[in-house]
Amino acid sequence: MTPNSLNPIRARAQEVLVREADAVRAIGEQIDPETLAQVIDTLFSCEGHVLVTGAGTSRTVAQRFAHLLSCCGTPALPISAADCLHGGAGAITARDVVFIISKGGRSAEINQLAAIAKGRGALIIAQTEAPDAPLAQICDAIVQVRTPPDTDPYGMIATGTSLVNAAMGDVLCVLLLEKRGYSREAFGETHPGGAVGHQLASQ
Repeated sequence: MTPNSLNPIRARAQEVLVREADAVRAIGEQIDPETLAQVIDTLFSCEGHVLVTGAGTSRTVAQRFAHLLSCCGTPALPISAADCLHGGAGAITARDVVFIISKGGRSAEINQLAAIAKGRGALIIAQTEAPDAPLAQICDAIVQVRTPPDTDPYGMIATGTSLVNAAMGDVLCVLLLEKRGYSREAFGETHPGGAVGHQLASQ
């Protein structure tokens, strides 16, 4: 390919990046301070674990979020909704918070898990675009995150949506880290491995 033939590819790549960056930036306009404070307090006060789940692409975002919560001082684990419906829900206790990422709030396995967790005494938080969906009716708190429909291919493949949900998770992680006063030293105790561990040990 000649340099000129690559220009349309670069232009299209830039369009995708700008569209997704705009979608992430728009989260700031959607945040309700009272709801956000309630969610932070619920996660901060959790005496057990924050159990994070989702279906499809949301499950991948949930796994990332659970890991970063733990990195930031909030004990968290990813759980599989499918596994929970085959006995795994026995791990959920009244000391836990179940955090569910679900764009539409209508996935049968997710809603069934939410109902089981609620019955076991756990608090339920949903991050969703649909505060009127069945999932929302089960939850104790809702983090509403909307992604413009044209951000995702066909309005269905969750490229931008997954990025937006991940960014909202980052907001929660950072606010919780700051609320806890979770220090660099405390983080170093749980991350002795890899390049990060080496950097922490050498400073």
